[in-house]
Amino acid sequence: AASDVYKRQFEDVPSEAQILAARRAELGLSQQEVADKAHILLRQYQRFESGERDLSSSSFRIAMAVCDALELDPHRFCAPV
Repeated sequence: AASDVYKRQFEDVPSEAQILAARRAELGLSQQEVADKAHILLRQYQRFESGERDLSSSSFRIAMAVCDALELDPHRFCAPV
């Protein structure tokens, strides 16, 4: 079925949460260190990394701050226009 093809196409694409966690690990940072660098609360960052909240739906300032802290391209989290 078409939905199976769609699922297979995207099952290997990492989620926002997986991207954040993997990048943090690559940089050897704790969640607290990322939160401190981004000037947000630890719990706010944990919500992004757990998938409870999407970075793409947060405020521009917070999204940019987290991307800066993790040295990530913010365009990666923007929905295509």
